[in-house]
Amino acid sequence: MGLDEDSLEYHRSDPPGKIEISTTKPTNTQRDLSLAYSPGVAAPCLEIDEDETDAYTYTAKGNLVGVVSNGSAVLGLGDIGAQASKPVMEGKGVLFKRFADIDVFDVELDEADPDKIVEAVKMMEPTFGGVNLEDIKAPGCFTIEERLREEIDIPVFHDDQHGTAIISGAALINAADVAGKSLEELEVVFSGAGASAIATARFYVSLGVERENITMCDSSGIITEERAAAGDVNEYKQQFARDVPEGGLADAMEGTDVFVGLSIGGIVSQEMVQSMADNPIVFAMANPDPEIGYEEAKEARDDTVIMATGRSDYPNQVNNVLGFPFIFRGALDVRATEINEEMKVACAEALAELARQDVPDAVVKAYGDETIQYGPNYIIPKPVDPRVLFRVAPAIAEAAMESGAARTELDLEEYEEELEARLGKSREMMRVVLNKAKSDPKTVALAEGENEKMIRAAYQIQEQGIALPILIGDEDEIRGTSANLGLDFDPQIADPSVGDYEAYADRLHELRSRKGITRSEAGELVERDSNYFGSVMVEQGDADALLTGLSHHYPSALRPPLQVIGTADDVDYAAGVYMLTFKNRVIFVADATVNQAPDEDVLAEVTKQTGKLARRFNVEPRAALLSYSNFGSVDNEGTRKPRKAAAMLQDDPEVDFPVDGEMQADTAVVEDILEGTYGFSDLDQPANVLVFPNLESGNIGYKLLQRLGGADAIGPMLVGMDKPVHVLQRGDEVKDIVNLAGVAVVDAQQE
Repeated sequence: MGLDEDSLEYHRSDPPGKIEISTTKPTNTQRDLSLAYSPGVAAPCLEIDEDETDAYTYTAKGNLVGVVSNGSAVLGLGDIGAQASKPVMEGKGVLFKRFADIDVFDVELDEADPDKIVEAVKMMEPTFGGVNLEDIKAPGCFTIEERLREEIDIPVFHDDQHGTAIISGAALINAADVAGKSLEELEVVFSGAGASAIATARFYVSLGVERENITMCDSSGIITEERAAAGDVNEYKQQFARDVPEGGLADAMEGTDVFVGLSIGGIVSQEMVQSMADNPIVFAMANPDPEIGYEEAKEARDDTVIMATGRSDYPNQVNNVLGFPFIFRGALDVRATEINEEMKVACAEALAELARQDVPDAVVKAYGDETIQYGPNYIIPKPVDPRVLFRVAPAIAEAAMESGAARTELDLEEYEEELEARLGKSREMMRVVLNKAKSDPKTVALAEGENEKMIRAAYQIQEQGIALPILIGDEDEIRGTSANLGLDFDPQIADPSVGDYEAYADRLHELRSRKGITRSEAGELVERDSNYFGSVMVEQGDADALLTGLSHHYPSALRPPLQVIGTADDVDYAAGVYMLTFKNRVIFVADATVNQAPDEDVLAEVTKQTGKLARRFNVEPRAALLSYSNFGSVDNEGTRKPRKAAAMLQDDPEVDFPVDGEMQADTAVVEDILEGTYGFSDLDQPANVLVFPNLESGNIGYKLLQRLGGADAIGPMLVGMDKPVHVLQRGDEVKDIVNLAGVAVVDAQQE
């Protein structure tokens, strides 16, 4: 099937459309329903009657946006009417929810009169926390937005005007930087003089472009003062009329620094691009066909053409989804009365700054592992970059508070953590650990330091103040890779091939001489194997923690730290633990990486160490030792091990958290089973520490939960070692390394 057929099937499959309403509170019992509706609902109604702002406290108003359209200028389809625009407005709702967790009611008004649209939206003001105007043709859209901003007390934003303006404005900031030009000196020409073009030109002025340096062309040519005086252009175009000779787009482009296309495809030739100033900036944003093709513009000149389009298949896509969800997120969360110019500028500046930072692996993978690095081919963030929420929404909230548009104040550090929680429990949990790490950073040795991911992780670890990273490896190679990645930091490097590390070789020989390692072999291991080098470094106290294993099989990466550092004095067994986060639940799974066939002593030790780990995440542990048997329903050698381990832990005075077993997995995690059938259990709530009977089941279990249960997995975290050591999985991403570095620092703080 072609794209059209695929889209029709996508939209018509049950349930039709793309959005639905879901409840956010329990509705299972009669009491639940009496609270949700009559008679309980009267209480919040009376509170709001006394103080209308309480609607933000007792209703969904503060997270609800109305997407309003009359269908008069829908995408590239033109005036197709209100009803036909509904799929687009539903789609807008999907983007609001997907990127910023904002709920939407789409409102399609079968009305062309701007005054009547204004009145309709005004009457709906009590429903919404904000209004997104969409696909309303010019010049009526100007009138509608201006009047609504004056007449209602919630944010109003016409995305067709301001979305492109803000996102391309962010691109302009960075394009000028890459081209070595200042905004104030840029000569800018616009092709197109509709709502989006006029709003974009206005916004560029807010960013610092001189109004007299902007030339705007409509279908009749350059908008001149002579044309304005003759009444040839409307009032909105007149503000950009210039005292220049009349001419066409080709005349206007000659010698200019920036071309901004918001018109129709194919109207710009290579000769027109060749006539521009050095290192020209070409934003050809007509969709689906730009004013000039990407390759065509690039090939027009020998110098650097900094190119942006509205298409996802070329670099530097100017995509409005980088703006409106996060603008509304920040505006809603401070209960803003408007989205003003200061907030729009803050959005553009935040996006521009984000594009200059290292790009997460997940974003790189989403674009086919292509190199994504600040420069001509990357001047604005990618739409799938999850960091946009954490950078733009706080910037909007801060600008709203500083400009007087906010009705409530936020602590911006706490606010960023709240935003992280919206994207998943794993982010919320890791924020707990990372904040602890930042309170007292420790040194973390990173084995395999020449690896690009390790270098990028070291940059982020140092930049965020999580730890003091030490990269182990060839110093020249590490610094060269860092420079090629554009990372502006001076990492601490331990190069075994050039430093005086004889003491490390001596110590390794001392530890392993009765295990068959000669002094010369110890020297070779220290110099050539960063896992051994890092292990001795931590064992000797020259670093507080070690991360290793990024490009090694897990057992081979674990072997050196076990041989050199070993387990803690009061611990006989190490174990690998994964933290699995669901929407409203966190579970720690052990052992998933180390002990193949544990007996009751190992199971008991693993449970104790996993409980300690849970507390580092501020989680009070409740442990279940799993089996295929429930409390003696099956009696054999396999079921006796977890049963004995549970009994040992229950008798251990050092274990101050509830433990029980053996039990089946559903008994451990389902409250009705635990309390109904097995009310005698020591667990009065579902378990959050699950100890599997062997390595095989633990590994299978965590992977099934992750893949089929939709859990995010953090780990494996190694517990029970004498010094903090964590062994990465081959192929882990930079964020995994950063997260485990935070865990390692908290481990070291406990030490």
